[in-house]
Amino acid sequence: MSDIIVIVAAALLTVAGFCWRKIACAKLKGIEKPTKKEKRGRKYSTWLIVLGLYVLVTQLIQLIFGKPKSGMIEVSIATDRVNFFGLNISTSVLYSWGIMAILVVVAIILRLTLIPRLKDVPTGTQNVLEIAIETILKYTHSTAHSLGEFMASYVFTIAIFLVGCAFTELFGLRTPASDITLTAALAILTFFFINFYGFKKKGLGGRLKSLAQPTPIVFPIRILTDLAVPVSLASRLFGNMLGGLVVMDLLYMALGNRAIGIPSVAGLYFNVFHPLIQAFIFVTLTLTFINEATE
Repeated sequence: MSDIIVIVAAALLTVAGFCWRKIACAKLKGIEKPTKKEKRGRKYSTWLIVLGLYVLVTQLIQLIFGKPKSGMIEVSIATDRVNFFGLNISTSVLYSWGIMAILVVVAIILRLTLIPRLKDVPTGTQNVLEIAIETILKYTHSTAHSLGEFMASYVFTIAIFLVGCAFTELFGLRTPASDITLTAALAILTFFFINFYGFKKKGLGGRLKSLAQPTPIVFPIRILTDLAVPVSLASRLFGNMLGGLVVMDLLYMALGNRAIGIPSVAGLYFNVFHPLIQAFIFVTLTLTFINEATE
């Protein structure tokens, strides 16, 4: 009985919103430049319609399918494992392979179709590609200075891969970046480049000497600090990506049958914008640590 009352109330609320909006729009017709105060009626009536329709639709769904069973969320640090052609692998590895395969196919298509037909005046896809390359080159050069050109391809690859990981969540899949083994692999790769460029530019003696500045007393502390870099990078990326996953699961559980519209809006942040921020932070820290090792 309570469900019927809520449905009727939501329907009346929606009708009232439509009537209010019609009256508000009629008042604005004779005004050339309405003020914010005069626009409030149309604005508030629109929100009233949206609220009424949301409650009406979600309540009808709940009436038809019943209330969802209450439960608890279980989030595992380790991802699920599946059998893939006789191999028992984690889903994060499988999704990572899929992302890499897509990126390779796109790269081959661009190499065969776009690169041989480059124009002096870029248009369309060439323009987008050149803007992306110029942006990453400028950014790596400004952050890593003389190593910018060498690091641009690596940074661009990591960034595109993490963007691909972010978009897997839009398809209801767990992002590979929420697996500590994947973030650890990326962090170890970054750690390798930090020391590779450090030893390449300064040599063994110069690299060790830089770790002992300003006094030899800090040498063991600097060693521990450097060893903590991959742990920090891996944990930061893993924690943030897993946190976004947990928040979305909590939102779906809290809303139940009313999970319409709101998760989509929240997903734009937690499944798209937030992972992109984490990708940018990871790339920036990578370049910063490499720059510090070569200065």
